[in-house]
Amino acid sequence: MSDSTKADRKMLEALVCPVTQAALTYDAEKQELVSKAAHLAFPIRNGIPIMLVDEARELD
Repeated sequence: MSDSTKADRKMLEALVCPVTQAALTYDAEKQELVSKAAHLAFPIRNGIPIMLVDEARELD
């Protein structure tokens, strides 16, 4: 794993859901951070997590 990949993972692991403050899971395939507690998926665009509720996708 490269240093930038380690840094990216560490940064993603440090983020929490802005709604519930619960931990997020990273979905590499969809490029999203998923909050199971809030039933939301926050997009990652150009390597930047968009942690705005208005930008999140509701999970089924």
